[in-house]
Amino acid sequence: MDLVSKYQGVVGRVFGNENSSSNEDSYVERLLDRISNGVLAEDRRTAIVELQSVVTESRAAQLAFGAMGFPVLLTVLKEERDDVEMVRGALETLLSALNPIEHAKGPKNEIQPALMNSDLLSREVGSISLFLSLLSEEDFYVRYYTLQLLTALLTNSPNRLQEAILSIPRGITRLMDMLMDREVIRNEALLLLTYLTREAEEIQKIVVFEGVFEKIFSIIREEGGSEGGVVVQDCLELLNNLIRNNASHQVLLRETMGFDPLISILKLRGSTYKFTQQKTINLLSVLETINLLLNGGQEADPGKDNNSLTNKTVLVQKKVLDHLLMLGVESQWAPVAVRCASLRFIGDLVVSHPNNRDALASKVLGEEPQVEPALNSILRVILRTASMQEFVAADYIFKSFCEKNPDGQTMLASTLIPQPHSINHAPRDEEINMSFGSMLLQGLTWSESDGDLETCCRAASVLSHLLKDNIQCKERVLRLELEAPMPSLGGPEPLMQRMVKYLALASSMKSKDGKTSSSGYLYSQPIILKLLVIWLSDCPSAVQCFLDSRPHVTYLLELVSNPTATACIRGLAAVLLGECVIYNKTTESGKDPFSIVDAISQKVGLTSYFLKFDEMQKSSVFNSAKSAMPRKSLTRSNAASMAEIEDVDEKETTDQKSEDHPLLVLMFDLQFVSFVKGLEANIREQIVEIYSHPKSQVAVVPAELEQTSGESDGEYIKRLKIFVEKQCHEIQDILSRNATLAEDLAKTGWEWFVPD
Repeated sequence: MDLVSKYQGVVGRVFGNENSSSNEDSYVERLLDRISNGVLAEDRRTAIVELQSVVTESRAAQLAFGAMGFPVLLTVLKEERDDVEMVRGALETLLSALNPIEHAKGPKNEIQPALMNSDLLSREVGSISLFLSLLSEEDFYVRYYTLQLLTALLTNSPNRLQEAILSIPRGITRLMDMLMDREVIRNEALLLLTYLTREAEEIQKIVVFEGVFEKIFSIIREEGGSEGGVVVQDCLELLNNLIRNNASHQVLLRETMGFDPLISILKLRGSTYKFTQQKTINLLSVLETINLLLNGGQEADPGKDNNSLTNKTVLVQKKVLDHLLMLGVESQWAPVAVRCASLRFIGDLVVSHPNNRDALASKVLGEEPQVEPALNSILRVILRTASMQEFVAADYIFKSFCEKNPDGQTMLASTLIPQPHSINHAPRDEEINMSFGSMLLQGLTWSESDGDLETCCRAASVLSHLLKDNIQCKERVLRLELEAPMPSLGGPEPLMQRMVKYLALASSMKSKDGKTSSSGYLYSQPIILKLLVIWLSDCPSAVQCFLDSRPHVTYLLELVSNPTATACIRGLAAVLLGECVIYNKTTESGKDPFSIVDAISQKVGLTSYFLKFDEMQKSSVFNSAKSAMPRKSLTRSNAASMAEIEDVDEKETTDQKSEDHPLLVLMFDLQFVSFVKGLEANIREQIVEIYSHPKSQVAVVPAELEQTSGESDGEYIKRLKIFVEKQCHEIQDILSRNATLAEDLAKTGWEWFVPD
């Protein structure tokens, strides 16, 4: 009673003044009195119709009804089951009291009668049990309104309703029985079950025990698979609720129903060129189901990895790759959201799964005679697509394919055979006849003809996957030499040196107004830098090739100090310089590790240089990689928005040179960020070691200090003088180093001497 009293007080405040409150309150009260105390049945039915009408139209009436009406109508439902018209009217009125009135707009902080009424009704003793009992009534509308009423309660008071249903014997079973009812009833019950199973594990278990998987796929078949309406979406949402982070339910699905009914939903029926919004949502829903199966279960579940591996194996055995390739690669008329999801899940299927990798490598697409390997087609998507999201999704396939797969990397790298300049720049229509390597090299050098580095940086990202942790591939690609665009520009040059040229070109791509000519500039440099960082890692021959051109180090030193470059670009340039120290095996003067450290000290300063690492780690790109958020579940409320993928707004990025391009958050994953972090610690330690113990420039050999036979006194004195001058220079150099170290220590203490 206390709760109701407070609620009645709220009614008065909402109505505004005493007269208004009295009028509304008394009208609702009179109707309730006629319903509970009326003599004539027809008068009572009329009163309930009037009450339902006023509650539907007036927020004030909703509040007044909530304060006093629930006990009256619940009594009708308990005691007057034989009067179907009264029961229908009572259910409709209750439903109206729980539904917000859309046209009545008020302040955001205004009291919401529908929410308050839901809370009050869910607290009424025995109300949920009463509603569930109504599901056994023969009247269609009674069952229909009851299900809608339960759904409204669940939407506004989910926890209380879930607890109440669980406490009622056979409560869930009654709802499950509704799935076998007439179509409209079935659909309402299905929607209610999707809400009930979103988070309630106990309800999920009961629903699965009641054989829901078979019912779900039976309904999907009746509705026409992906071509079906919103009912198919509800079925898939319910299925996803049951298998999300639940390995045991996934195993049960796999061993009872199998994955064939699931995969059949991916088959494109009817017009494969027509994708309605509902068809798109249905496809995204079943793709989410596949994603959940690939995840395998909760992270803490010890059987997660084995379950994931088994799911991957069975899915590929059931030809899911064929359908994903059709949706993601061959169906370029499919919505971008569907193509991207299909491509991502191809990557998930092959990562750390040798048999699935082999299956993908053996796939061919197209029709005779225009057929080509699936990997070639995926590479073409990367090089040609106008969607950044699609580029990232397709690039992920190569990352997954190459991860811990040296044989696969070698296979792809073996096709990298330099072609004459005329072939590398042949019309793109002829790509169908190109090998994987020829197409990749074409992408790497395409900027020479149109001045756009976007294609080049995409190809560079693919190349980085081929080289990752594979010394043989790194050295093989080092031997690649490309023809100059024009004979007058010189002879062939190594691919690495060409990539450094493109890196420098990216920073100079400015339009007449001083702005960058394309937002591609903002991510071209970081992606090319990423390629070079991976290439030089643990590969002394790559470092030697990089240092063969003296301007390379000079350019990196300038890039590290460039105030207009982003923190990510400056940091990656600093890492690349560090690799030229720690993986440098040359003893040639000017190129050895000591010379590189000297150049860093003189041109940048060690304190400033090490600071670039810290700034990079604090940048949005590296921070976002550390805190990647899981994808949102697809539900009725967000399905339409998730079906539309919008790429990064170029207008927002082209004018913000100080900020990293949002695309980089997707490209620089946690694995790469951790890899760079490990390099940093090694670089700091090695540079401090070299700087603290410089290479001796003068080898003191006592025998050489003696006058040789035949050497005149003047020549001997001259030689000793030169020796002493060298020693003096070396002493001055050491003193200078000590002064610099002292200055750095005074500024920052010992922070950068200690590896992170």
